[in-house]
Amino acid sequence: MAYSYTAPLADMRFVIERVLEAPASWRACPSFAELDAETGAAVLAEAARFASEVLQPTNAPGDLEGCTLDAQGNVRTPAGYREAYRAFVEGGWPALPCDPAWGGQGLPLVLDAAMREMLSACNHGWNMYPDLLHGAYETIKAHGSEELKARYLGKVATGEWLAAMALTEPGAGSDLGALRTKAEPRADGSVAVSGHKIFISGADHDLSDNVVHLVLARLQAPGEEAPPGTRGLSLVLVPKWLPSSQGQGTRNAWVVEGIEQKMGIHGSATCAVRYEGATGWLVGEPHRGLAAMFLMMNSARLHVGLQGLGHQEMATQNALRYAFEREQFRGPIAGLPAMRHLLLRAQALTEGQRAIAYRAALAIDEAHHHADADRRALAASLAALLTPVVKAFCTHHGFHGAAAVQQVFGGYGYVHEFGIEQTVRDARIAMVYEGTNEIQAIDLLQRKVLADGGRALAVLLEECEAEAARTAAADPALAEFAAALREQVDSAGQTTAAITEAAKADAQAPLRAADDYLVGVAHLLLAWAWAASARSAKAMAASPFSEGKLQRMRYGLVHILPQAAVHWQRARACGLALPAVQLP
Repeated sequence: MAYSYTAPLADMRFVIERVLEAPASWRACPSFAELDAETGAAVLAEAARFASEVLQPTNAPGDLEGCTLDAQGNVRTPAGYREAYRAFVEGGWPALPCDPAWGGQGLPLVLDAAMREMLSACNHGWNMYPDLLHGAYETIKAHGSEELKARYLGKVATGEWLAAMALTEPGAGSDLGALRTKAEPRADGSVAVSGHKIFISGADHDLSDNVVHLVLARLQAPGEEAPPGTRGLSLVLVPKWLPSSQGQGTRNAWVVEGIEQKMGIHGSATCAVRYEGATGWLVGEPHRGLAAMFLMMNSARLHVGLQGLGHQEMATQNALRYAFEREQFRGPIAGLPAMRHLLLRAQALTEGQRAIAYRAALAIDEAHHHADADRRALAASLAALLTPVVKAFCTHHGFHGAAAVQQVFGGYGYVHEFGIEQTVRDARIAMVYEGTNEIQAIDLLQRKVLADGGRALAVLLEECEAEAARTAAADPALAEFAAALREQVDSAGQTTAAITEAAKADAQAPLRAADDYLVGVAHLLLAWAWAASARSAKAMAASPFSEGKLQRMRYGLVHILPQAAVHWQRARACGLALPAVQLP
């Protein structure tokens, strides 16, 4: 069986057009008012063709070949990567959600999200290169000087030049306050960046003529000290090749020291870089670099969640095909109860998470483009709340879900030529980078729920209550979906109240609850997704698609959602101190 990809266009359209009713949202956004469902569907169909026909064939060979560092210190990507990227740029795909004023197509982010899911499913390693572009575009657009925007923004928006994010240093991963790379001001307005960075995805490659680094560094004049911790960090744009004013064709003073040998995504060049007084320019205000970088990081976190979703889809659809082809015990193994549980669970989770991830993308669209200011504000708070859940929950199941259906292949699943072992390896990193999933849980509970007194959570719970009422009114047969969703709303409210109370006496209580709290919220969102999907499917004419959708949503309700109670219960137990961890 060939490990291959067929974009789930019917389900993508179902989520966008029926569950989220995105075309109605587009009509309320002046930037998208002329976009209709048919045009959106055409965009997705063309993206699917690129992903399956151009990109996916480079995946397995690129994994085996990996990236290399030549004698001149330049990174070379696997065969076919450069040609695929050239086709990607010529098709206008990097610019899909960008402002037409900077060469973009001005289309909704929710369509870009569907495309990102396809790209990650077909070749995660390759997709690492363009996946940071939109975040870099947003960061430069919002915080760059007019000179920097004129020089770099259009080329980044269109993908002519790629971008990389340089945060991590040896000994400073999640603790950004420990960063030591410094930026010294120069008389001409530039800065000189010196220091070491590691784990930089796409720091160098042969896909584009220039690579733009966005580097977090401590801005300090010689003999002076920057403010300690994250307050002292500034954001600096450091290109590989300097502009004409600095000597056209002059390579900047940074060196790739090596390419990491990794568990997966071998086609992505993960580099260690040494900056040797490299020329750069501040992006945003001095000592406010982390605030500027958060734009790029938040965009990347949504994209990373979509990577997890893509891996789930790729693994699940190939496991399904294999289960119907592989015969044991006088028939296809797809009929065996154990296999049916594995496959139905994977389908219900993948389809539920697709609705959640696309909902986050739609909220970002509305936050930026909706005509009503109040709606923009509500959408922004909802997007902020959903982003850490999408990043953490989708990447968790991108790895664990793919590993679960690897079982369908038996021993063959452990063999490279069957494909799924690469999906499992590639998926693992997404739980770590762009803020570990544990960091996402803390961000959700402390910064997105408790910090504002639960106002953002109230927006989500009101939306879930509205869906429960809508589902209950749609058809008596859907009452169980509405009841389950209301139960999750109640659990979320009660658990949040319990943690809020516990935090008054113990500041560590939310930290003890965070992981379970995020998974609880994720199950609340699954209950919403399954209810909205069941209602939308019930409204369709009877067909194999609508009937299958209803069956899978009901499977999720019966066999997956009960797990939420465990996480809510553990989160409410946050008042109990944890014992110390001891070495044996």
